[in-house]
Amino acid sequence: MSSKRNIPETVSAILKSIPTEPGVYQYFDSDGKILYVGKAKNLKKRVLSYFNKDLSASGKLKLLVKKIANIRFIVVQSETDALLLENNLIKEYLPRYNVMLKDDKTYPWICVKNEPFPRVFSTRHVVRDGSVYFGPYASVRMMYTLLDLIRQLYPIRNCQLILSEKNIKLRKFKVCLEYHIGNCKGPCEALQQEEEYNQNISQIKEIIQGNISHILSQTKALMHSYAEAMDFEKAQVVKEKLEHLEKYQSKSTIVNPEISNVDVFSIIDDEDIAYVNFLKVVQGAIIQSHTVELQKKLDETTDEILLYTITELRERFQTNTNEIIVPFDVSIKLPGLKYTIPKRGDKKQLLDLSERNAKYYRLEKEKQKELVDPERHSRRIMDRMMKDLRMQEQPAYIECFDNSNTQGAFPVSAMVVFRDGRPSKKEYRHYNIKTVEGPNDYASMEEVINRRYTRLVAENSPLPQLVVIDGGKGQLSSAVKEIEKLGLRGKITIIGIAKKLEEIYFPGDSVPIYLDKKSESLKILQQIRDEAHRFGITHHRNKRDKEPIKSVLSDIDGIGYTTAQTLLRKFKSVSNISNTGLSELQKIIGKSKAEIVFRHFHKENNA
Repeated sequence: MSSKRNIPETVSAILKSIPTEPGVYQYFDSDGKILYVGKAKNLKKRVLSYFNKDLSASGKLKLLVKKIANIRFIVVQSETDALLLENNLIKEYLPRYNVMLKDDKTYPWICVKNEPFPRVFSTRHVVRDGSVYFGPYASVRMMYTLLDLIRQLYPIRNCQLILSEKNIKLRKFKVCLEYHIGNCKGPCEALQQEEEYNQNISQIKEIIQGNISHILSQTKALMHSYAEAMDFEKAQVVKEKLEHLEKYQSKSTIVNPEISNVDVFSIIDDEDIAYVNFLKVVQGAIIQSHTVELQKKLDETTDEILLYTITELRERFQTNTNEIIVPFDVSIKLPGLKYTIPKRGDKKQLLDLSERNAKYYRLEKEKQKELVDPERHSRRIMDRMMKDLRMQEQPAYIECFDNSNTQGAFPVSAMVVFRDGRPSKKEYRHYNIKTVEGPNDYASMEEVINRRYTRLVAENSPLPQLVVIDGGKGQLSSAVKEIEKLGLRGKITIIGIAKKLEEIYFPGDSVPIYLDKKSESLKILQQIRDEAHRFGITHHRNKRDKEPIKSVLSDIDGIGYTTAQTLLRKFKSVSNISNTGLSELQKIIGKSKAEIVFRHFHKENNA
């Protein structure tokens, strides 16, 4: 197939010389601008696949291949090396056709400064000066909660003085207000020894890293030692620290304490966008959670997106755990890492929690997009449905039908209407089946379809672009028969949706299609089907509940359903109503209706 394509001579020559080793390939356009970076176990096989495959299904891929004017490749030792190199090159060059994290924020870090009597503070700038940085923190609130806890527990300085041994001996500094209110112990005037200060800093690092259990046990031991020595004032100070630590720990999401130093990754992969959530677990507590959005460029696989995100986020959050919990077996393993795919237990619950976070993030993003531009959001969904259902126009106006009955009794049908993917409840309709005897779902569908579209045609009303029948081939065939009788075949797209496997049936085609479970088109079809079922069941239940009243009281000429209900609420049973005197009935339903009811139950006596 490559001979049929208009491939530049420079590219053709490169294609012949590409090695079969693992590595990274780069595509460039005629201006030398990088278009795409990819990794491969076999460079030659992978690159040639772009020029040999059928590109009719993917417009983006077709456009990429058309633009390729030059190819460069880097051979590496293994697939793992290729994955890491690919990640670095994508970050450096930001190629147009590569999947990207939609996340341009600069997240803050907690810095423990490399200096005498180290300060602890937040920063968005990492300086390689020997200082220790923790983070970055996707949740700024979480970071400030930690910093507040540290300040409550440890009196450390926040000034920018250079507290060298020489400066302190020369008495260059004086204690400030922070010393007098108890937030600092005055190391600037040698009122606190550096050894004690550094012990506090060590404990602060433990807390930031999530090692609270160790600090708790140390603090409890210290409190007991002061109490045994009868130094109750110091014991009380330590006790207050202990309470702060326990309060902070209680706010953390706790899992099994035996699960220590684990990273969790989950992915929600939609048609054009993927969402990946990352959880960091230390000593049984979740200390970090972050979700990223990735815009697909070339129909990347779920495996490719997850691998890219794992590599990127582990580097960004500087995590060095030796175990990763993932939802499926990834194709490339990073060295020195254990990959766990849990099926049950605490680790499976962690994976489920991560997935829920990704789903909540996706839901929030969808709401934001809808608020910013609801029409654009709706048009995109309608356009997707048009393609998925092989339609010629967008299904902006959809009607869906569902039948309900109880062993043939009280047969009803419901029709619901969706406009631009949303319910239009004022247009919902109920139908009581009039011409069908017994449980005949097909005949009921024929009656309702005929009644609905005969009326629309007679009134010259707009027709829906799509009609959905809740049911399989049989119900669909019945509906199509009536559509053809009315001369509407070809003017309306009509489909059936079967509940069990969510099969989509088209007229005249015995083989159903199956939409992607993540597809927005399927979600809309499921929603409209479920809404029709709910609306129909409600009407059917109401009709069934009214029937006993109708059969006894509402059959009396001149007595309607409302009057019958009023009598039953008051007298509780038909027997009590029949034994009630005329004057009492008049108090409840008035003179004329009371006389009708009284005569009905006492006509034999009158005769």
